[in-house]
Amino acid sequence: MVRPFGVKGKKRKRKEKYDRDEEEGEEVAEPTAKEAAVEEEDEKEMVEKEAGTAADEMAGIPIVQIDQQTKKPGVIFVLERASLEVAKVGKTYQILNSDDHANFLKKNNKNPADYRPDIVYQALLSILDSPLNKAGRLRAVYVKTDKGVLFEVKPNVRIPRTYKRFAGIMLQLLQKLSISAAGKREKLLRVIKNPVTQYLPVSSRKIGFSYSSDKLVEMSKYVETVSNDADLVFVVGAMSHGKIDCDYIEDFIAISGYPLSAAWCIARICEALSNKWGVV
Repeated sequence: MVRPFGVKGKKRKRKEKYDRDEEEGEEVAEPTAKEAAVEEEDEKEMVEKEAGTAADEMAGIPIVQIDQQTKKPGVIFVLERASLEVAKVGKTYQILNSDDHANFLKKNNKNPADYRPDIVYQALLSILDSPLNKAGRLRAVYVKTDKGVLFEVKPNVRIPRTYKRFAGIMLQLLQKLSISAAGKREKLLRVIKNPVTQYLPVSSRKIGFSYSSDKLVEMSKYVETVSNDADLVFVVGAMSHGKIDCDYIEDFIAISGYPLSAAWCIARICEALSNKWGVV
């Protein structure tokens, strides 16, 4: 049996995008080296421009609609000793974490267990996703890193759902000092000057949390004793171990006989305040 010859058509030298449909059988001319170089440079410039625009406007972090008109007392969270350290790993700058940079940290005589940026990530999700925030009772969130950098997180920012994206945002924030909303000039995250006390209401009650505190309370009963006319400031540690040491805290309490994560501690606070203020 004779093998049939294949029907050969005209070959296209390369793949490219077209602005119009080609007529059948039309031959595609091979571009010159100069034309190819110009086209490649244009494509590269376009990609870089789109990437830069996306980074500047933070298209991946939309603004959440919350009730910002309420004049009722609210809550402020301060996350202390957050592990958000920037270092150059290889050829790029990254937020150090114990999973991806264990070898790098050991080579630099640092304990990988101390580098847990996922803790502040989970804490922020717990705060910003809470019904208290949606009801407009969250006044502000302040984060102070283990290196002493203080930044503000606006209540209407939507934190990314994945840690990798969150780490990229924190890297950009610590390098550029602020991040604006998509299509707007409103700064959703911004580095601010220390100390944090200058941003806290004068009449607010400042409460710190520590498992080692001798004052063990039930959170729902504790908040019932607080005046309904004053804003509350809760200071929570965002580190893997140790305790916070802040001279502006008026009352140190423990809300469980067991060590709790920052996110779980915040969840208990939000639940107790929701019951107190009738937020469903």
